[in-house]
Amino acid sequence: MKYYTYILEGNNHWYYVGSTNNVDKRLEEHKIGKGGYYTYHKFEGKLLLRYTEIYNTREEAEAREKQLKGWTRKKKEALMAKNKDKLIQASKKIFNK
Repeated sequence: MKYYTYILEGNNHWYYVGSTNNVDKRLEEHKIGKGGYYTYHKFEGKLLLRYTEIYNTREEAEAREKQLKGWTRKKKEALMAKNKDKLIQASKKIFNK
């Protein structure tokens, strides 16, 4: 079975990071309020799947979820844009403070 780490964006431009074994089902759960209080209320009903990564185990997907949740908005945006240079720059700013 495959597991996924994903990033959602709401119409208010907030990001949510999660993990699941079925992205489509989980997105629908978030949209109807069964995916958690935070996404249903904070994202005001409209959610877009912005990014996914595939893993072989739930533990790997959950570890990546935890890592991404600790990232800055700019770093997440660079990842979603697949912009390696901006991702490196965003990482350097964290370590050079």
